[in-house]
Amino acid sequence: MKIGIVGLGLIGGSMAKAIKHYSDHTVLGMDISQSVVLKAKMLEVIDGELTQDNLKDCDLVILALYPHDTISFVRENAQQLKGSTVIDCCGIKRLVLDAVQPLSHEHGFVFIGGHPMAGIERSGFEYSMIDLFEGASMILTPDASADIALLDSLKQFFLSIGFERIQISDADEHDRIIAYTSQLAHVLSSAYVKSEAAMRHKGFSAGSFQDMTRVALLNEDMWTELFLANRDNLSDEVEALAGRLIQYANAIRGGDEKDLKHLLIEGRERKTYLTQREAQG
Repeated sequence: MKIGIVGLGLIGGSMAKAIKHYSDHTVLGMDISQSVVLKAKMLEVIDGELTQDNLKDCDLVILALYPHDTISFVRENAQQLKGSTVIDCCGIKRLVLDAVQPLSHEHGFVFIGGHPMAGIERSGFEYSMIDLFEGASMILTPDASADIALLDSLKQFFLSIGFERIQISDADEHDRIIAYTSQLAHVLSSAYVKSEAAMRHKGFSAGSFQDMTRVALLNEDMWTELFLANRDNLSDEVEALAGRLIQYANAIRGGDEKDLKHLLIEGRERKTYLTQREAQG
């Protein structure tokens, strides 16, 4: 299979490395930076450069771009995508699918939304790695007309390059849940690290501080775009979290031992339940 990857940053670069490592597929890569393309070729992460001329020859095209760039790329290259299967890697789905799926039907290519649930707090090709997707989920958001055989083929493909599970969802469910599991954590980390106490934490912090602040090292351009594209779901989650935090603050400030202990028990029991459910698969 000939695979084209558009965007050789953390996700696209890791996709290319994993595909070359775990399979014998031909990989062509495109990036806004020619130096990144050259480096990927020199490291044999890609077999050649993906261009507008050879885009039409790809069986599978993986778009590892920001949401608006993904939409723009498909609009500008829809004719060259005819006959291909196209998957994006964006962290939100409604915006992308609403814009791209009509183009796929019009121009004769298959578009399936995708979201690899993997990443680190750094961005760029230099941080990409073969094993980024080991043990991770790949979320696919096909439309109702998607071919079952194609979905099964894609499932086997993503499992073969390191993903542990394939999750099928629709765009609404994806954006609603991802607002909590991913986006809210980034908002919380960014807000948490702004405490004045953070400036004096050295010697007073351990794993908890590192865990809470890790994803504050975010790419503000990408996350601003993701947050605003999912503003309804994310603002609901932020406001709900703020309300829960106020409950803790009130119990602590008021010295209400019974209420505070109850809140902590609720949190522990919820975490225990989630851990057990995940262990059961």
